[in-house]
Amino acid sequence: MNIKNLFLASVSCLFLASCGEAAKEAVLTRSGLDPEKFVGEYNGKATQLVTLTNAGGMEVCITNFGGRLVSIVMADKNGVDQDLCLGFDSINAYFPEVNSSDFGAAIGRYANRINQGRFVLDGDTIQLPQNNFGHCLHGGPTGWQYQVYDIVEQTANSVKLLMDSPDGDNNFPGNMKAYVTYTLTDDNKIDITYEATCDKPSVINMTNHCYFNLNGDPEHSIEDLLMTINADTFTPSDTTFMTTGEILPVEGTPMDFRTAKLIGQDIDADDSQTKGGNGYDHNWVLNTNGDITVPCAVVESPKTGIQLSVFTDEPGIQVYTGNFLDGTVVGKKGIAYPKRAAVCLETQHYPDSPNKPEWPSVVLRPGETYKSHTIFQFTVK
Repeated sequence: MNIKNLFLASVSCLFLASCGEAAKEAVLTRSGLDPEKFVGEYNGKATQLVTLTNAGGMEVCITNFGGRLVSIVMADKNGVDQDLCLGFDSINAYFPEVNSSDFGAAIGRYANRINQGRFVLDGDTIQLPQNNFGHCLHGGPTGWQYQVYDIVEQTANSVKLLMDSPDGDNNFPGNMKAYVTYTLTDDNKIDITYEATCDKPSVINMTNHCYFNLNGDPEHSIEDLLMTINADTFTPSDTTFMTTGEILPVEGTPMDFRTAKLIGQDIDADDSQTKGGNGYDHNWVLNTNGDITVPCAVVESPKTGIQLSVFTDEPGIQVYTGNFLDGTVVGKKGIAYPKRAAVCLETQHYPDSPNKPEWPSVVLRPGETYKSHTIFQFTVK
């Protein structure tokens, strides 16, 4: 090869290499995620990243590992893109061997806590794993947030996931098929529907555990966000975060969010509930009575102008203010998440309902279909 041809070959190699690098950058999501970093395997099942978009330019990224919301990106009042939820840059970081987190997950079989991991169903005592202060939390140590959902349907703005849960999964009875469908609408709603059937009597209580930071700034606390909760009462909990069985009025307590106030206003009040929970980690009894057209909670960032309205047909909502984040978990863009870096808005049946028959039932029987519906709507003020 002469010098001229050698030079041309070198230039061609450099050009192709640069094109390859450009192509790699071109596949990054609007939030900066590389989908290739979500291609993996867990317990023999393939993982991937799904990107949903709408006509307004909003983007939502979801992984089928745990059915998790990974990023939610939209423009703020100044036209600047903000990523509104906590998470990780790669699939390996979501694996429980690396980070035991619930970031963005579709929780099952039973969201929240069951007292001592034990309940009686049709005369049979069911003993579940005790993975949180002696209670069963979020379906146990290998709940659905740590399992891979199957992708059964996918479009540009929607994805339907299936959890095929065998009899005895974390000791829950029955073979259960549960579907979670995420749809991003053109009016900036993340519409989430849940459906499940089971071949034995069982219990189910699903939710989404997204950690929201509407400031788009997870290096700082969300105590400066304004929050409203459409609830006159709540279910108090003891020092192990277990509901006591009472339903008490919010009036005159730090739990009163019937009119908008800063999350941080009363979060450290000298009150048994906020002190015991190191902040908010409680279930509110909603006034909405299952009417999904009425917002059950509203959170707003004065900084970005982004407002999140939550709608649900569930009777309750668990509000958790990231009290146990402590800067040891490093998330997207290398940011270490500090205490109260996010707020979770978990629509649900009340915690420990299997042991409190006076509360709305969570029992699912053969021939029945469990259904639940929640909408996260984002607007800019």
